[in-house]
Amino acid sequence: MHRLKSIDKETDIPACYASTPIGDLLRFHNLAAALREIQQAELLIGMCMDSRKSLRIPDNFAFILRAGGANLRYSEFKVSYAVAVGGVRHIALIGHTECGMVNLIARKKIVVDGLVDVGWDREAAEDHFTTFAPMVEIGNEADFIYSETKRLRVRYPRLTVAPFLYKVADNRLYLLAEPPLGD
Repeated sequence: MHRLKSIDKETDIPACYASTPIGDLLRFHNLAAALREIQQAELLIGMCMDSRKSLRIPDNFAFILRAGGANLRYSEFKVSYAVAVGGVRHIALIGHTECGMVNLIARKKIVVDGLVDVGWDREAAEDHFTTFAPMVEIGNEADFIYSETKRLRVRYPRLTVAPFLYKVADNRLYLLAEPPLGD
């Protein structure tokens, strides 16, 4: 079981994030801090496209990239744009419980049937699934967020990248404990 750090009060925010936009994200979403006026995005949030997740943040606070499983591998230019042009220096990568990109192969029939229902040829729908499902399958939510956090830290070494898990059951953000070095 992955260790989740609950953020229930100000002192739960780790010192490394406390005075950053990542700390502000936790204050706004989990601690119900007053929303303040923001002139320019301070954070890039990478999160899943799942509609069950909604963050409590001020307007203009963050660039938000939504992709299945919070998989930013195929949105990297958008990340680069937010960093280079938007000036963000912090990334919050947010996976969530009950993610549809986990064990995607088990949903093949549902996906293929759904595409056929909207006019796809069955063989084309099956080929589409077989081609793209392996690219977007994330395995375990927490493990994927760890690996994507590590990848982004290597790619953007001067940025702070923080791994989170959003629990659909309680609509809260939990900091994912970093795995031991070497994992």
